[in-house]
Amino acid sequence: MRSPTSRLLALLELLQDRPRATGRELAVALGVDGRTLRRYVAALQELGIPVEGQRGVGGGYRIRPGYRLPPLMLRDEEVVAVVLGLLAARASRLPASPDAVEGALAKIYRVLPAALRRRVAALEATVLFSGSGGAGPVPTDTVLVVAEAIWRRRRLLARYTSHDQTVTARRLSPYGLVVHCGRWYLAAHDHDREALRTFRVDRMNDARIEPRLAAAEHPPDFDAVTYVLRSLASVPWAHRVSVKVDLPPETAQARLPATLGILTPADAGTHVEARVESLDWVARILAGLGCAFTIETPAELRTIVARMASTIQESARRTDAVSTRSP
Repeated sequence: MRSPTSRLLALLELLQDRPRATGRELAVALGVDGRTLRRYVAALQELGIPVEGQRGVGGGYRIRPGYRLPPLMLRDEEVVAVVLGLLAARASRLPASPDAVEGALAKIYRVLPAALRRRVAALEATVLFSGSGGAGPVPTDTVLVVAEAIWRRRRLLARYTSHDQTVTARRLSPYGLVVHCGRWYLAAHDHDREALRTFRVDRMNDARIEPRLAAAEHPPDFDAVTYVLRSLASVPWAHRVSVKVDLPPETAQARLPATLGILTPADAGTHVEARVESLDWVARILAGLGCAFTIETPAELRTIVARMASTIQESARRTDAVSTRSP
C-alpha cells in the first residue's frame, strides 16, 4: 500500500508528465478520492510548487508553465555514477524492471541543469556494456567529453599514457565507448597511425572535442564491443597458456571471460589458447569452471593449480575433522 508521501511524489510526477490533468484522472491514478486529491494538491502548494486548478469543462490541474524543480543537488561525478547504475540495470547487469529504470532516468533528467543534461544524454546514447563486470572508476570529465564526441560525431584530441608510461598526443575519431570487466575502453580511429585502436579511457587526459567531423573509417556494421573484446584478447601478455577444458564450446564461451583468448572445438571439449599477465588469475578461472581440464602449457600453471588443489584438500580435511568432533 502506498504511503501518503509516496502518493504526494507520484502526484508531482503526474503533473510534470502532462500539461494538464483532470481531477478524476489524477484521483484514479493515485487510487484516492477527490477530497484526498485536493488535500495532496494543497500540500504541494504549501511546499511552494505552483499547482494551478481550474473548474468547469476542460478544467483540471497543472503546474504553472515555465516552472522547473530546483536542480538536482549532486556533483557531476555523482550524477554519472547514478545514471551508469541505471544504464547497467537496463543492460541486464542488475535486477530491475524496464519501467523502473526508465522512470528513474526520466526523474533525473528532469532536474538536471541543461548543460549537464545534454552531456549525460550523450553518455546514455553511446556507452555499451560487454556483459562482464560493472563500470569501474574513471575521470568523469573525460568520460563525458568522449561520449559527447561520439554522439556529435566529432574528432577528439587527448593525451594518452601507454602501459610503459609513454605519453603521446592522439588525434582520434571515436566510435564506441565500452565498459568491460570494470574498465572503460574507447574504440577509435587513430589518425596518426591510420588504424583502428583500443584505448583505456582512464589513461586519457586533457580530452577535448575538435570541430572537425569524425572520419567514417570503420565498416558500416562495425560493432564496438566485439572489436574491443577481440583487441584485448590479442594483447601480447607475459604468459602463453594452452588448456583443454571438458566443456562443449558454447558452455565454455559462456563461463570463460570474453577476453581470455581463442576457443576452438576439441575432442569432447574445448581448446583454449590465451596470453595472460597473471597465471594465478588463470588458475582461479579454471578452478571455477566446475569441470575437469588439462593444462598443456606452461608448467608453472600446473604447479600453481596443484598448490591450489592441495590447499583446498587441506581445508576440506580440517572441515571434516571439525565435523567429526562436533556432538
